[in-house]
Amino acid sequence: MSEADHSIVRLDGVEKHFGAVHALNTVDLVVTPGECLGLVGHNGAGKSTLMNVLAGTQIPDQGRIVIRGIDSTDGYTVATAKQHGIRCVFQELSLCPNLTVAENARVMHRALTGFGWRRRAAALILRDLDEIFPGHGIASQEIVGDLSIAKRQMVEIARAFSVTDAPADLVILDEPTSSLDAVVAQQLLTFVRRHVAAGGACVLISHLLGEVLSTADRIVVMRDGAVVEVRKASDFDRDSLVTAMGSVAKDGDGAGAAYASKRADGSPKVRARPAGQVEGPDLTAHAGEIVGLAGLAGHGQTDMLIQLHAARPSTRHTHVHGPVALVAGDRQTDGIFPLWSIAGNITIRSIRHLLRHALIDAAAEREMASQWQQRIGIRTPDMENNILSLSGGNQQKALFARALASDAEILLMDDPMRGVDVGTKQEVYRIIRDEAANGRTFIWYTTEMDELKHCDHVYVFRDGAIVADLTRREVTEEKLLHASFEAAE
Repeated sequence: MSEADHSIVRLDGVEKHFGAVHALNTVDLVVTPGECLGLVGHNGAGKSTLMNVLAGTQIPDQGRIVIRGIDSTDGYTVATAKQHGIRCVFQELSLCPNLTVAENARVMHRALTGFGWRRRAAALILRDLDEIFPGHGIASQEIVGDLSIAKRQMVEIARAFSVTDAPADLVILDEPTSSLDAVVAQQLLTFVRRHVAAGGACVLISHLLGEVLSTADRIVVMRDGAVVEVRKASDFDRDSLVTAMGSVAKDGDGAGAAYASKRADGSPKVRARPAGQVEGPDLTAHAGEIVGLAGLAGHGQTDMLIQLHAARPSTRHTHVHGPVALVAGDRQTDGIFPLWSIAGNITIRSIRHLLRHALIDAAAEREMASQWQQRIGIRTPDMENNILSLSGGNQQKALFARALASDAEILLMDDPMRGVDVGTKQEVYRIIRDEAANGRTFIWYTTEMDELKHCDHVYVFRDGAIVADLTRREVTEEKLLHASFEAAE
């Protein structure tokens, strides 16, 4: 029996166009029971579009969708996919922010009806949260909009794996760890392997190549809307996978550059103490310094960035000297203007400098947007397209461009690499180092260990307080985990 004969799903020659953009070009894909399929490629390669077709949220222009050997292309919808056990955790979360965690479980599971449905919905979602994310700390009656983005992502994932009247045979995970810290991300990946071992299947889309290499059984590489390579995960290493993706950037390039402390160079641009912290080190950042914020997600790092952004310029415990820009991690809630163009989203922070006689200079606005499209590699045929026409990673590039194009001397970054491909990451790292060399100050919260290697100093947060201050030379995974879980020495 061939692989395709017992597949859960098979896509044959699938094509999808968005105007002049050829998002999918004759794509074939097979997913079988008991496997985790890794899907990688740069932003705009077609990964999310392919998964939208598989999940029933987009209709292919050509090709076939075959479910368990039956051609299901005609009339294929989200309901059809769900009926066949196909679920999707989208990169842009789909929870209803005004509903509770339990009510969001009910939205997906229509079998939860009648008297006592809230109690049963709460038990269902908490059971799966407990299984996937032990110690999650999420209550079933919490309003989703009040949760951190990491906890929202955990709820969305748990909901996708929960089962009532329809199975969860194939769960598509699109950048599922993008907002999770290393400990919680590992909990998820461990559960994925358990799900696969029990006969289920997963498609794992991630720009964290280490996650894909360690979790997937097979890896599919996409480039420019087409599948360019399919191999067993064991046949790839990090370098060969990057090469297959078509990246010319070398991972980690520049992270080991010569380090020289800038803390002797005058007074700090930023000095702050987390709200509520009685003792312990203050956060300080000097001109030209890249300061990292680390620790488990939800322990005060984002609150610290908000505190700095709101100081304008100083409060009793927060001193900020210079204009500030923020690169939001939760781009849908805090970052993009969804009704505006890509160009408008980039230039809004610099609007004062684009005024000519109290009117916006349209030519200057287009020039700025075009310049940053080229510099940071935003994939679009027209910068006047709506920002939502971009993939999630390209939306994040636009937020980077907005901050970097501004006059801000201090850039606050709230885990900003969510959904950004490895090649673009290296380019952004280079831009950050170049801008720091020119005197800009960066304060960077990240859940990725590799990104902390670019920082001059790293502050570890626990329970809303700074518990450790490490220089670049002192930063190791062991020290970070020790500070995150134990009292600082």
